[in-house]
Amino acid sequence: MKRMINLSSSAVAVALFLGTPAFAQRGHGMGSSGSHPSSSHATSSAKGSEQSVTQKLTDNTKLADRISKLTGMNATSACQGFKNLGQCVAAAHVAKNLDIPGGFTALKDKMLGISPNGTSTATSKPMSLGKAIQALDPSANVKAETKKAKQQADQDVKDSGTSS
Repeated sequence: MKRMINLSSSAVAVALFLGTPAFAQRGHGMGSSGSHPSSSHATSSAKGSEQSVTQKLTDNTKLADRISKLTGMNATSACQGFKNLGQCVAAAHVAKNLDIPGGFTALKDKMLGISPNGTSTATSKPMSLGKAIQALDPSANVKAETKKAKQQADQDVKDSGTSS
């Protein structure tokens, strides 16, 4: 019973840190792109999140530098589209740790539901980090790699003195 409570608490903490829409799949991936694409609430919410991520990166050059080193991209470009910095940093770590084919961009595209030609289509649905790892590297231990990347992301955010 005690173990179950601890596990539940851990799961809730991870979900809150990483943003529940991307990591707690409910049949329609990240946000509302799969179920209500024309919703003005979803559009304004996504724009607000993106500005927030951009502003945090502008304010926190230490974290921006870390993301750039992991991804080989400008941090603002790398994190564009993610709901929060935690998702972006965790994806950057997974791509680096596993040397994902196609790199960070391929992983990001899977997570955001972007097709290889750069467009969002009905067949390209957003995926959780775990499902994106599985799609790009079927031999990877998804649970272990996801856990490792989330811990690394937590440490990067903590070391930079900001919150995701």
